[in-house]
Amino acid sequence: MDQLEAFDKKLNSFVDYLFGERDSRVRGWLLLDSCLPTLSLTVVYLLIVYLGPIYMKNRPAYSLKKLLLVYNFAVTMLSLYMLIELIAAAWVGGYRLQCQNLNSAGDADIRIAKVLWWYYFSKLIEFLDTIFFVLRKKNNQISFLHVYHHASMFNIWWCVLNWIPCGQSFFGPTLNSFIHVLMYSYYGLSTIPSMHRYLWWKRYLTQAQLIQFVLTITHTLSAAVKPCGFPIGCLLFQSSYMTTLVILFVNFYVQTYRKRQKGEEEKVPIGLNDVKKGHSNGYSSSINGSKQKSQ
Repeated sequence: MDQLEAFDKKLNSFVDYLFGERDSRVRGWLLLDSCLPTLSLTVVYLLIVYLGPIYMKNRPAYSLKKLLLVYNFAVTMLSLYMLIELIAAAWVGGYRLQCQNLNSAGDADIRIAKVLWWYYFSKLIEFLDTIFFVLRKKNNQISFLHVYHHASMFNIWWCVLNWIPCGQSFFGPTLNSFIHVLMYSYYGLSTIPSMHRYLWWKRYLTQAQLIQFVLTITHTLSAAVKPCGFPIGCLLFQSSYMTTLVILFVNFYVQTYRKRQKGEEEKVPIGLNDVKKGHSNGYSSSINGSKQKSQ
């Protein structure tokens, strides 16, 4: 135990050396004071990604239909809460779209930070997307983009909450929460066969996902062009990270389109959680309501 505490202290001292003094307003919040829990949970996640398919290889796949319905509905409601609360807090605090610093909105900054903590925590919850793929033996859904996005976002948002927990940081999660309301509601509805005929809007989710990336990068770089006191290094890092997602996602989209041109099975992606077939973490559906094979 003493060795673990010593390692934890050294690790956090090193992180503080790299990034500087943390924001005192989030001290004591769950999972934030030490980076070790976040890193450890990420390692566990990656082990599941690697060992899970091996464990399930000679075992029957789980259905999980009811569990997926509840899970998707719960994530939809959490995303809706974050979307509404972020918009309300930004409005009350007089947040600017082009550039918003970290200390000018008073209580609204704390309100934003509290929502962004839930956004950070939701990235841990979303590890279940991959675990459900493993249990359902849908290993073709566990792509590099899928794992890269899930593992990196959880750790990046630990850093965001510790150093830049409000201000300019509000914009990306606001957009992403809106996208997740659409995505996870689609996922949930796609587990209900009678709802398949109403899921005609699947194809628009890919477009919305890409628009989200472009808007977030544009918003971030606008603050670099006209500074407001928000750390420039954080702006450049976020822009670079989002660019990697755009490159990976567009590359997959192009490869998928070429396959479709060759007459293969339709595999249009609808989001980062489903970059192979474009269906939910539960079941698929067609635009005209005809029966489709689940993941």
